[in-house]
Amino acid sequence: MPATESALAPQKKKFLLPTLLATSVVRGAQQGSSHGGVYLVNFATQDVNQVVDWNVADIDFSGHGSGRGLRGIAFFGGEIYIAASDELFVFDQRFRIKRSFRSTYMKHCHEIFQLNHHLYLSSTGHDSILAFDLERQKFFWAIHISLGQDGPAGTAYDPNGINGPGGANGPPASNELHLNSVYADKRGIFVSGMRTGGMLHIGNKNVLNWVVDLPHGVHNAQPFGDGVLFNDTSNNTVRCVSRDGTEKRFAVPTYDPAQLTHTELGDDNVARQGFGRGLRVLNERLIAAGSSPSTITLYDLEAVCEVVRVNFTMDVRNAIHGVDVWPY
Repeated sequence: MPATESALAPQKKKFLLPTLLATSVVRGAQQGSSHGGVYLVNFATQDVNQVVDWNVADIDFSGHGSGRGLRGIAFFGGEIYIAASDELFVFDQRFRIKRSFRSTYMKHCHEIFQLNHHLYLSSTGHDSILAFDLERQKFFWAIHISLGQDGPAGTAYDPNGINGPGGANGPPASNELHLNSVYADKRGIFVSGMRTGGMLHIGNKNVLNWVVDLPHGVHNAQPFGDGVLFNDTSNNTVRCVSRDGTEKRFAVPTYDPAQLTHTELGDDNVARQGFGRGLRVLNERLIAAGSSPSTITLYDLEAVCEVVRVNFTMDVRNAIHGVDVWPY
């Protein structure tokens, strides 16, 4: 499948351009049609290869952004882990499904993040972060996050539900915070969402603390350097903000409306161009950011410019969700 458009900055020759794996969702798609898929994107050759077309019969159509499409991506043990709304799928390198896992409290999952032998998943529908043991191949821990007058609070519970080993009841579905991002390193777990108002740190004994304030509607917030990197989705920008308040901004690509297809929905909440989601740090200088209609753009943090852009389609409903470096 060829890329339909690219834009190259003069700095291109300085970089070894990567191959990325990306997922997309089709916002507003109806049952029986494609809901996006998985793509290998070779930036050196500008080639896009759709390796999975996601069209399954049991997709949840209960609400906007619910069960449709594939989301976060991770790699472990020579395999590919990709989250759907309520199920974690494991693919081999030929993109054949080998197995899958469910949790009672995995609902409307967005992003996932792998650290060592653990995989962390954002359960948007339950305002929770779930942890999956990649060696034991099972969910083993979860934390429910809430915001109150006394600040943020976390309550750990058994993600296996009332029939799990711990026999613990977890939180009801609520989606108060719209958690959509999770990141982990030796300092702990960092989470954020459209309605958290900032990024939160989960530390020892499940204690939560604010790290930084963030605007409404963000995606993919993560620590970067001495600051934070995130998709400021509501404002159509990618932002890298340092602790001293200095920042670098990149405009999310948009196209001539006459070039766009499937615009008849007429509802920006369902499908609009310029919706930024999906963000991956490639090195200390380059980042990859996704947007709609499905486009991945590489930005140079040092020169503060766009390096290269690959667009998959002009279908405005088709939006990037997850982005990661192809390791195999």
